[in-house]
Amino acid sequence: MDSVEQIDVIGARVHNLKNVDIKIPRDALTVITGLSGSGKSSLAFDTIFAEGQRRYIDTFSAYARSFLGNLERPDVDEITGLSPVISIEQKTTNKNPRSTVGTTTEVYDFLRLLYARAGNAFSYVTNEPMIKYTEDQIVDLIVKDYEGKKTFLLAPLVRGRKGHYKELFEQIRKKGYMHVRVDGEIREVLPGMKIDRYKIHDIEVVIDKLQVSQKDRKRLKESMQEAMKQGNGTILILDKDTDESRYFSKKLMCPTSGISYDEPAPHNFSFNSPHGACPRCKGLGEVNEIDMEKIVPNKKLSIYEGGIDPLGKYKNTTIFWQIEAILEKYDLTIKTPIEKLPEEAIDEIMNGTDERLKIKNQSLGNSNYFLSYDGILKYIELQQENTASATERKWASQYSKSMKCPDCNGARLRKESLHFRIHDKNIAELSGMDIAELYSWLENVEQFLSDKQKTIATEILKEIRTRLQFLLDVGLNYLSLNRSSQSLSGGESQRIRLATQIGSQLVNVLYILDEPSIGLHQRDNQRLIRSLQQLRDTGNSVIVVEHDKDMMMAADYVVDLGPKAGRLGGEIVFAGTPDEMLKANTLTSEYLNGKKRIEIPEKVRDGNGQSLTIKGATGNNLKNVTATFPLGKMICVTGVSGSGKSTLINETLQPILSQHFYRSLKDPLPYKSVEGLENIDKVVEVDQSPIGRTPRSNPATYTGVFSDIRNVFATLPEAKIRGYKPGRFSFNTAGGRCEVCGGNGYKTIEMNFLPDVYVPCEACNGKRYNKETLEVRFKGKSIADVLNMTINQAVEFFENQPNILNKIKTLQDVGLGYIKLGQSSTTLSGGESQRVKLATELSKRDTGKTIYILDEPTTGLHFEDIRVLLGVLNRLVDKGNTVIIIEHNMDVIKVADYIIDIGPEGGQGGGKVICTGTPQEVARHKTSITGKFLKEELKDGMQ
Repeated sequence: MDSVEQIDVIGARVHNLKNVDIKIPRDALTVITGLSGSGKSSLAFDTIFAEGQRRYIDTFSAYARSFLGNLERPDVDEITGLSPVISIEQKTTNKNPRSTVGTTTEVYDFLRLLYARAGNAFSYVTNEPMIKYTEDQIVDLIVKDYEGKKTFLLAPLVRGRKGHYKELFEQIRKKGYMHVRVDGEIREVLPGMKIDRYKIHDIEVVIDKLQVSQKDRKRLKESMQEAMKQGNGTILILDKDTDESRYFSKKLMCPTSGISYDEPAPHNFSFNSPHGACPRCKGLGEVNEIDMEKIVPNKKLSIYEGGIDPLGKYKNTTIFWQIEAILEKYDLTIKTPIEKLPEEAIDEIMNGTDERLKIKNQSLGNSNYFLSYDGILKYIELQQENTASATERKWASQYSKSMKCPDCNGARLRKESLHFRIHDKNIAELSGMDIAELYSWLENVEQFLSDKQKTIATEILKEIRTRLQFLLDVGLNYLSLNRSSQSLSGGESQRIRLATQIGSQLVNVLYILDEPSIGLHQRDNQRLIRSLQQLRDTGNSVIVVEHDKDMMMAADYVVDLGPKAGRLGGEIVFAGTPDEMLKANTLTSEYLNGKKRIEIPEKVRDGNGQSLTIKGATGNNLKNVTATFPLGKMICVTGVSGSGKSTLINETLQPILSQHFYRSLKDPLPYKSVEGLENIDKVVEVDQSPIGRTPRSNPATYTGVFSDIRNVFATLPEAKIRGYKPGRFSFNTAGGRCEVCGGNGYKTIEMNFLPDVYVPCEACNGKRYNKETLEVRFKGKSIADVLNMTINQAVEFFENQPNILNKIKTLQDVGLGYIKLGQSSTTLSGGESQRVKLATELSKRDTGKTIYILDEPTTGLHFEDIRVLLGVLNRLVDKGNTVIIIEHNMDVIKVADYIIDIGPEGGQGGGKVICTGTPQEVARHKTSITGKFLKEELKDGMQ
């Protein structure tokens, strides 16, 4: 390969890479594969991408760089042939509740433009089309309709609002106007005039009284212009004889009610702008409402016995005295059960009362106090505001629930914006459609547009359709534009960004993707591969970190790292075309060419005969689903992307179980009933989130084995002589740790124009402890040496300490023998974090009645890692537990005992249980899409 046609990496040593040299072809689709922890991400992201990013920031001025901070140069001798780099990772999902699929892909921006320029406005009062006139048209209409009639020309100032308006009348008088029309009655403006402040009023000022005729046209026009100025673009003509009135406006106006809208602009349709957002929910579509069932969980109790949960049992405090005073009015006491209290009394207790309460209590002696009372709900609402402390807000949050905003009904926009329509839909209705459904609506909408609308809309519609087509190409036809970015899986958000990048039509860019096939059904895999090839064919280089067999076979070049993981990995074991790979002799190629495979079990487990059943689940797109989970089995929930698997398991089943066992605050999505809860005693969700957020967290602290190790050191004779307790051996507390670096092992040096530099602490040389602590040794090793051991070394070292051995042996069993005991948890991959959690669960004493829930546990795992993971899960099931896995990976699905297949399609086309049973039964099912791919897999497995 010519050097211009390749990316040349020389001497990469980031993390566990062992001075690696690799040549990667440009303008090609390259897959980097290898075991979890073998150094794939270190090569792709921490070396190639980091260097590309650093070079890009180096092109900025020194002034701009001072704000960005320079990036550290990765530990590599040289990289040549690098284009500008864009990385599309999984971790970059936006957690902002305002971010949606529409805003991320910019499709919503074009829809806003379309509605602002081509939407038809309707009145939110009468639903009639809004009209607008020019000044000359208004004069012509008045002359035509009121010729010869005596009229008042009025400017509306107040519409449907309470108040005494004393200052307004004073202003009108100073401007020289003599008369006003208040609530339909013409009155003279007098000094100090005011009206009833508690009634709703309409006020117009009389600008002119005239008999309309063609020859007075000039006067009419001048008066009309003055009325427009005073009435903010709207005027009212009143016929003196018939008392009938009619509105005219330069703005969009309802001919009957006279309400007018401002000229529409794109920001009027944005829920992130105050001009467009619903005033009640501020554009979030949801509001926090206080949940009365949580405040009064048991109506049989009295207030004295703690029937009102936020107050607790009776205490001699003001609030209880106030409630006693309220109940006294109704001849009741604080010991009356709540169910026997009248509605009015409960309303006063909850919402407060206007009258001042007379407080009588022994503590106050003979004197009486009068106090106002705001109510319990007001107090809880105050605790939810931003001024309250985090603890108070957390306390208040347990009594509230998030519900759809009643004003905009979840549409996020103000009512004016929702009354602009194109054909028969407003912008929120379009955002709620599946992308596939929206695309077909946009295909057919032009025939319903007027000629003027067509001229305006043609280009915008073309742009929207192009962008939607890219989303359809990467298999996201089941999402809608209003779907919150928070609720997307890593793979989905990655594919959205991929579609956005294809839409930007850049060339000569190096794209690096991290497992884009996550969460994608086998059927949609081909679409994704075509999208990546399309990126390559427009003149870009694409590097994909991936374990998927189809992706590897479709690539132009494959790089395999290994041979094992961690310190036993970090070498290039193969680089070449997929065809050469099949003939190679690496762990990956053995799985590709069929020499190694994950075996299908001889027979499926019978389970324990008990089951857990959810009935009538209707969350998101589920269509009244009833699903039965036989206990004591490994259960796979399958189906195409967006069919409703996560809705059923993560958002319905898991919250039901968490609420039942742990009083969790997260509410499940709607369902009718659940049966069989008595057959299980706990639920554990094992996801791929990091095991700790700080560099101080590590596998030893997470699994709890570090406490046992510290206890061993504290029982040594040397430690006892010195009086050291287990806390002495913690790097998180003062005493044993090195105080220069605070137990971090490194110091952070802030460089003003350069990135922060981490240098090993000169006092402890990165060992985290002070000299005295390190002098205590067990089998010749200090506590710092133990933290620096890999799990494999630690298993040999602690072979005679059963309580320590049990915990670290499970880490070794789940295939994590290569990580260090004290390795910072921020450096573990998602797959590794998940296996640390599994190992922790395995090492606990279990009752054999636990449900484990895993959402795509094979993310980031190589074929060999999947084999190890399945071994762990089988051990859990063999002890009598139940494992429920949401999965697309055929290697896992084929070894399950029971499959629940949801579909048939994604989005609105899904949400039904298609079939259930063993893998062989599902493979025989005619309409199951998963069954079709499973049939192939089982056939290959039998050969």
